Amino acid sequence: MSFNWHSGPFSRSTPLDDQYRNTQKVRQFLTAECGDGFKFDRPFMAWIKSGVPATMGDVADEWLRRNRRG
Repeated sequence: MSFNWHSGPFSRSTPLDDQYRNTQKVRQFLTAECGDGFKFDRPFMAWIKSGVPATMGDVADEWLRRNRRG
């Protein structure tokens, strides 16, 4: 049985699977990890679906890397 992306629970160690979805719960998790400026964009969503990230922590870290200001 695959992970339920609509109801969590999520942590940084939650592995991504082939059933991954950009749900409201995922958005809430990533906003908590990345800050109020978090938003999905097409290149980032494509990266998530590419099979590169292994965990939700990897996803959060990549968003922070892509959106680092300074």
